[in-house]
This record gives sequence, C-alpha cells and structure tokens, in this order.
Amino acid sequence: MDLMLEIFGLGQGPIRGFIFGFVHVAILILGYYSGWSINRFLKKTSNGRVAGISGAVIAHIIADLIASLLDPTMRSAALGIVLGGLLPLLMIPILEKYVVKSTSHIMVGDHEDIKKDLETGRHK
Repeated sequence: MDLMLEIFGLGQGPIRGFIFGFVHVAILILGYYSGWSINRFLKKTSNGRVAGISGAVIAHIIADLIASLLDPTMRSAALGIVLGGLLPLLMIPILEKYVVKSTSHIMVGDHEDIKKDLETGRHK
C-alpha cells in the first residue's frame, strides 16, 4: 500500500485517506454480495431491529479497522476509529428502552429475513 501511495501521490493533499475510503466501502460491498451477515448471527440472540443496527455498526467497525490499518495515512488513528465506533453501541439499550420506534419502518439484515418476518408478522 505504501508503494501505491507513493506511485500515485495519494499520501498527501486533498485525497489523503483515499485508500481508507476505498477499502472501507469495498469490504462492505463484498460482504453484501458474498451473503456474509453478522445480522443472522445476532438475530438469534436479539430482535431483528437490534440485530440490524448492531450488525451494521459492527460491520462498519471491522471495515474501519481493516481500512485504517491498510492506509498508511490513517494507521495512527486506527485505535481511535475503532473505539469511537464502539462507543455508540452503548446507546442501543437506552434507545431500545426509552425511544418509541416507528411502526412504518422495519430494520432487519437480510432479504430472506424480511420476507419471513412479513409473512409471520414479526415486524409489528
């Protein structure tokens, strides 16, 4: 990666963090198209809404960690990025308890789960 930064001049200037952004989004796209899902695992231990939110956050944190370690301009920030991503997870139990959820919005992770939830009425 360092060589790529040097060859293309991506280490400095207005496109600093280019590799981070590229790797971060590429990991999420690959996860989507491969069918790999944190949500399926989490859905066994919680409701669909919490699984969807937590799965999305955890996937982003993993992508952030990998991307920040691969991008030499972001390596020094890797720990802060991960800790900053984990901290909002602590809000989920509070939000689940005190915030009224929209009845017109469902949040689950997988298309098969959405179909199954709609058929069984679990989304209500």
